Amino acid sequence: MSLNLLADTRVHGGQLQRFKHYSAACNSNMVGAIFLPSSINNKAAPVLYWLSGLTCSDENFSQKAGAFALAEELGLVLVMPDTSPRNLGLPKEDDSYDLGSGAGFYVNATQQPWAENYHMFDYINEELPAFISSHFAVTEQRSISGHSMGGHGALISALKQPGVYASVSAMAPISSPSLCPWGTKAFTAYLGTDKATWAAWDANQLIQANQAQGIAPQELFICQGDADPFYQEQLRPEVFAATCDGVNYPLLYQCRAGYDHSYYYISSFIGEHLRYHARYLGLIV
Repeated sequence: MSLNLLADTRVHGGQLQRFKHYSAACNSNMVGAIFLPSSINNKAAPVLYWLSGLTCSDENFSQKAGAFALAEELGLVLVMPDTSPRNLGLPKEDDSYDLGSGAGFYVNATQQPWAENYHMFDYINEELPAFISSHFAVTEQRSISGHSMGGHGALISALKQPGVYASVSAMAPISSPSLCPWGTKAFTAYLGTDKATWAAWDANQLIQANQAQGIAPQELFICQGDADPFYQEQLRPEVFAATCDGVNYPLLYQCRAGYDHSYYYISSFIGEHLRYHARYLGLIV
């Protein structure tokens, strides 16, 4: 669990540190980044985990989202992991943008050649929090958010582990991956052709399963731009919203007129998401 510090940059009064460490879950080295507000010098702070989307690394959010000034003001730690293992020499690892490198989909792969390394769910939800806690002054409180594929990761992380996260939000998430080309490609490769096994990794189906089991629901905050080119085919927010409505699951859904899928969209509304999590983490009233 040793930390190899790759960069340490002062920003908005806090520190942005980029690190590398060995991951047993992924059986490889993983790279990530953390923003530490200056308040952490006096007391431990809660953490928001941000999961990025297809083709992204840990650097996209840190360079484009514009989140650090408000995170400093709120006293909120931001952790930004990579989206997959990399440079493993696996077949088809770098053949396409939506499978392999940059496209881990935050599942635990069971199919070859991915099964030995692509355990992103365990990495994000077990190993990375333990690593962060061992190296930084953080509290046990944590929330989770993400964009696109990362929004899918945030939703399933919370739905598969009720009570672990104080709050969950997503920007333009792949909310019904079993029903879209991105999801069916990734799930087939990582999980196999039996669609029954996909249900445990599909937020839309997890909503139904949790309600059927009587698991107490946790409010979900999702926002989506209506000019997003992936809205209809890949993201399917109307399907997810209808599922939540059908079982009275608490969903705060906001559609933003004229906004697309890019980091222009993320940077426009990241402040709203940070404040949402800060309330649940007790940083603001």
